[in-house]
Amino acid sequence: MGPERIGPPIVVVTGVAGSGKTTVGAMLAGTLGWTYAEADGFHPPANLAKMAAGHPLDDEDRWPWLRAIGAWIDARRVAREAAVVSCSGLKRAYRDRLSEGRPEVRMVFLDGSRDLVERRLRARRGHFMKASMLDSQFDDLEPPEPDEDVLTVPVHGTPAEVVDRIVAGLGLTRR
Repeated sequence: MGPERIGPPIVVVTGVAGSGKTTVGAMLAGTLGWTYAEADGFHPPANLAKMAAGHPLDDEDRWPWLRAIGAWIDARRVAREAAVVSCSGLKRAYRDRLSEGRPEVRMVFLDGSRDLVERRLRARRGHFMKASMLDSQFDDLEPPEPDEDVLTVPVHGTPAEVVDRIVAGLGLTRR
């Protein structure tokens, strides 16, 4: 059993690039009638330029980004608004930063094989995350540990099937 929930849930959909965070997060929010935010929109321009140039972000790049996402979560909490935000959340420290002191936060980790994720990335057009950067994503990835309050959801199947697994796994009610 996880921590006590005091307000409407705020679901943070995590996973490596290509795992389906944006697609699943937006679909989950739409299914539930909740507000949605894509974490890429919180990156400062320097981070976007770095990734577009094919360079992976490091911790120093990610902390301001995580603070911005945390501020968005806090605004939803103050408004008592249920919401979904997608965020890579590759390391436990990042997930802890987003959930600490925020009992409404429900973490979801989209778990996919490297082969599946690479196929998805190669099919993308016009996105800053290149398939060649996938190694850095998996190198940085610290999958959730059993003592973390994280729902791990396999990403095989359709996005709708993944959303169904999240809704069931978190005990959420569709609108």
